Parts: sequence; structure tokens; C-alpha cells
Amino acid sequence: MKRSAGLLLFRRGPHTDDGPEVLLGHMGGPFFARRDTGAWSVPKGEYEPDESAWAAARREFEEELGLPPPDGEAIDLGEVRQTGGKIVTAWAIEADLDPATITPGTFRMEWPPKSGRLQEFPELDRVAWFPLDRAREVIVKAQTAFLDRLAEHSP
Repeated sequence: MKRSAGLLLFRRGPHTDDGPEVLLGHMGGPFFARRDTGAWSVPKGEYEPDESAWAAARREFEEELGLPPPDGEAIDLGEVRQTGGKIVTAWAIEADLDPATITPGTFRMEWPPKSGRLQEFPELDRVAWFPLDRAREVIVKAQTAFLDRLAEHSP
């Protein structure tokens, strides 16, 4: 069974009554290029059993965004099982980040299918801050549980 781990950054909204905003990444590559709903995710990646989920979450953050993971208190958001069966573990950390500063990692795949041509695509083609309500509309469905768990921890 595949396992992924990631870090969900959050920051407080500009008004005291606003809940937190979360940083999500839009999945890169041709399958998600024209999709919005269900195409955004916690920055995350797969790891092997000999690596801890926490170490993988920090490593994948840097690989996917090209920036070191922020320091700070980590809130354990637990696990979710996505539709394809992958188990995702996530932590939330309060930090601010300018999406313009990311340098996404890349992956290679055959595209178009059966063409024999390998093309390189960004892991995340864009990153943006979302209020929780809007994030719930665009994030991979199973990952909405992370947003709910974060909201339970936010004052």
C-alpha cells in the first residue's frame, strides 16, 4: 500500500474573525491542467517503510516547493485514505510563505500516452493560499478531513 506524508501550512486571516488560510498546491502535469476542483493538495509525497512519515513530510515539502520546511510547532492531523487507497499523513505548521518564491520539483512521464516521448512536468504547477471554506471546495476530497482537524485546533 502506498503511503504519502505532507505539511499543511496555515496562517491567520487578515481579520481577527477570519479563520486560518491554508497553503495548497495544484497538482502538475496534463491530467490536472484544466481542473480546479479536486486538483489541489497538501504538498506531500510518497515514502518507503524505512523512512518516518515526519521525515518524509519535511523532505517532500522541500522537493515539491523548493524551499526548506518551516520550523514551528507541528499539529498532527492524522491520516486519511484517498480514493485510490493511498494513505496520507499530514501535519499543520503555522507559517507564512510567498507562493512566488517556490521552485517546484519536476517529474517525467510519457506524454502523450503511447507516444514514446518523455516530458517533464512540475510536481505542483502553482501554489496558493485559501480560506478554509474555499480550500474545502478545491482540495482532494479525502484531504478535507485535514482541514476539519486543523479548524478544531484553531482558536
